[in-house]
Amino acid sequence: MTQLPPHLLHIVVHSPALDGSRRVTERGVLLGVASHLDDVFEILRFVGLDRFQVEECDFISWQGGGPAEWPGITADNRMSAGSAFTGISDSRRR
Repeated sequence: MTQLPPHLLHIVVHSPALDGSRRVTERGVLLGVASHLDDVFEILRFVGLDRFQVEECDFISWQGGGPAEWPGITADNRMSAGSAFTGISDSRRR
């Protein structure tokens, strides 16, 4: 993705899915899927944003709750969500 000046960005953190994960898009292009707030920071770092800007900017739209809203996410299913991205099942991790 070409880095744009912050005033040209329109990032959406979508409503949580059933597992609590949230899609992060920029003008309809999927940047990644976050299972917790740290994932959002990593995804947004890709477009050149740091933690301070993310928490106080007006070009990020949080749908279905703000940065503190991660319904359905627990320590146990964070590991499961991570497994979906790496292709490693929980049974292989043990």
